[in-house]
Amino acid sequence: MPKGKNSRVAAAAATGALAIVLSALPAEAGKPNIMESCKICHQAADGVVRGKMVSASGEFKSLNVTVGPLVWIVKYGDDLKVKEGEKISGAEALKTIPRDREIAITYTGTEAAPVAAQVAVKQPYKVPADKIMALEPLQGLVAQGPEAGKFTLIDSRPGPMFAEGRIPGAVSLPYAAFKEKAASLLPADKGALVIFYCAGET
Repeated sequence: MPKGKNSRVAAAAATGALAIVLSALPAEAGKPNIMESCKICHQAADGVVRGKMVSASGEFKSLNVTVGPLVWIVKYGDDLKVKEGEKISGAEALKTIPRDREIAITYTGTEAAPVAAQVAVKQPYKVPADKIMALEPLQGLVAQGPEAGKFTLIDSRPGPMFAEGRIPGAVSLPYAAFKEKAASLLPADKGALVIFYCAGET
């Protein structure tokens, strides 16, 4: 076989081997599409952006949502559905969504040119009435202290907020760290009184 042909065959074989190796490697990850705080309850998914509302423009039919490190700009059409709990509305409802409200956008198209099909607005968590402690009983317990009052008071706000100020006797257990730290901070007695407080409805 001529020398030049040997070189071409070797080069082709090397190129083929490189293609096989590259195809076996994982695909490059797309741009971030979920905020860290959303990962507590959700996983990243193709075709869904989870973050906080920045703004919406009826003129340009687009909305901006931040996922932390970047802001997505997502177009929408007249067929957009806005889901708020059980209520389903159209695009006109976008103007009522407050800035920084957590939303999930289901989109079609590509990451570079997403088109929203649905915007789901996170609803405030409703605590059952029988699980809510009024202020006066709590003040009485705090005055006694956790040991005498036989209770555990949990501050579930982020750590920096706890450091700025807290109810006396409270221990910090941020919601984001619950799975990791709960076992060491919560009482072993499942019947013990445990009181949680946070920064408000989310």
